[in-house]
Amino acid sequence: MNITIVGGSKGSGALLASLARDAGHNVTVLSRSGTAPEGVRAVAGDARDQAVVTAAVTGADAVVVTVGGAKGVADHRAAVTRTVISAMHDAGVRRLVVQSSLGAGNSGSQLPAPVRLITKLLLAKPLADHNQQEAAVTSSGLDWTLVRPTGLTNKPATGSWHALDVATPGQLRGSIPRADLAACILELLGDDSTIGTALGVSSS
Repeated sequence: MNITIVGGSKGSGALLASLARDAGHNVTVLSRSGTAPEGVRAVAGDARDQAVVTAAVTGADAVVVTVGGAKGVADHRAAVTRTVISAMHDAGVRRLVVQSSLGAGNSGSQLPAPVRLITKLLLAKPLADHNQQEAAVTSSGLDWTLVRPTGLTNKPATGSWHALDVATPGQLRGSIPRADLAACILELLGDDSTIGTALGVSSS
């Protein structure tokens, strides 16, 4: 599979790039810094630039967006995601997986009550950005999946996680290692049954 990761220079995006490479996929990482894990094609550029993104996603079988916020830039995640969606339409690429956050959209009920309150108070601005991002994804007309992790940690991978559709009753734990989130996303890329779903993800 040809996979383009937008925002894969560090964090869960870089871990996903390494996992996908090790699994035999052809991986392209687009980031402002132009850095990527060894053995991965790196593209430097602004992910809000339509021409840059179109070049990076052309020929891809799937695109993953793992961008974070940007200092001094309002609604950075949403702006990048809109550009990616437009570029995918231009390039004829349909499969899209976007890393959002638990607490965005209608997913607050999946958080334990104390964590839900803290998340709402402390992460109001990032969640507003994610809400706009998710709105762009769900109206994109692409084969999309939203991944909403709980709090991310740098702990070692456990090799397991719990992915819960928001329509399914239940709550998630408060955190997940970035390495497990990356493995979850890689698995979802090959699972067409998750198209059109928003999945909260935490440690098992």
